[in-house]
Amino acid sequence: MSSRPHVLLLNWRDTAHPEGGGSERYLERMAEGLVGRGYRVTIQCAAYQGAAADEWRGGVRFRRRGNRFTVYPRALLAVAGLRPDVIVDVQNGIPFFSRLVARCPVLVLVHHVHREQWRSVLGDTLGRLGWWIESRLAPWLYRGCRYLTVSEVTRDELATLGIRPERVTVIRPGLDPPPRTSAEPDEDPTLVVVGRLVPHKRIEHAIDALARLSERWPKLRLEVVGQGWWRPNLLRHAELRGVEDRVTLHGWVDERDKHEILARSAVHLCPSVKEGWGIAIMEAAAHGVPSVAYRAAGGVCESIVDNKTGVLAEDFEAMVHHIDHLLRWPAYREALGRAGRDRAAGYGWERGVDLFERALTDARSRPRRPRGRAAGRRRS
Repeated sequence: MSSRPHVLLLNWRDTAHPEGGGSERYLERMAEGLVGRGYRVTIQCAAYQGAAADEWRGGVRFRRRGNRFTVYPRALLAVAGLRPDVIVDVQNGIPFFSRLVARCPVLVLVHHVHREQWRSVLGDTLGRLGWWIESRLAPWLYRGCRYLTVSEVTRDELATLGIRPERVTVIRPGLDPPPRTSAEPDEDPTLVVVGRLVPHKRIEHAIDALARLSERWPKLRLEVVGQGWWRPNLLRHAELRGVEDRVTLHGWVDERDKHEILARSAVHLCPSVKEGWGIAIMEAAAHGVPSVAYRAAGGVCESIVDNKTGVLAEDFEAMVHHIDHLLRWPAYREALGRAGRDRAAGYGWERGVDLFERALTDARSRPRRPRGRAAGRRRS
């Protein structure tokens, strides 16, 4: 039996999953960092077509069991069977309820609160149920547990759910060094969106902005990097707006191609309803490409320094205005790009792994809280 501490990370997906994204990359970078420091790390996540049930990557063990729904009970079986030393329960709206069966400390990782997304994705009735689980049941179940998140904005949002700020550790994402690219900025300006094709990413707003700017910028294009089940809806939306010939949905591309697309773009758009941080914003910044996002979209207010590395918009009309302004004034766009590149250069993963490891160590060193009525009477 190994004496190395065993960390079990419960997550809906991994980065190779068709719906994997920045939150999965964040978790895996933390996992790889822990492996480098002598931990045994397992990521328990959902299976998908073509994926091995068990795989080792970067020193991390991946156990893929269940689909998008049954991944939750399969994770509870893993908690009971693997007997880890500490668990990180990634709450992507719905937690894994690991505290019900865990015999070790549990930490909760929340990238952002999903208040705005529940009804838009699941409708009114199921949306209310999902929000009740996230906002009422989960804070009660994980009372006393340490929370981890990626931005001060999310820490403030968690406080509205009764989770005191002193129980929440903010660990911002790092940034992988961008590969060397050969791309030069397109002669005709290009907008780019990097993200999953799902409703709450609101890529329709990017298509609408392209349509609104078509008269002033007749050669303006939009390139979308990412895949997801919402793709047919986006194709129809582009057709309805009459810009289908100027919208390219690339689907999944490898890292080098993604960075080539970013490097040749003029402006990166992030019209999402909510982001915990926005790794794609920092990736674009690494290439000197400023981003435009909505001020109300959570952690983007921290990944973008407004009017210094990018621009925050109050609404759709303001987003269109800011895009137009950035295209019309190259000197301003380039100044934002230089500041963004300088800022991105200071973001690595090591400090995040330091904080992550410290949180795990602190959780393991604290006495276990009793369960039952006595624990339930304590404040969260």
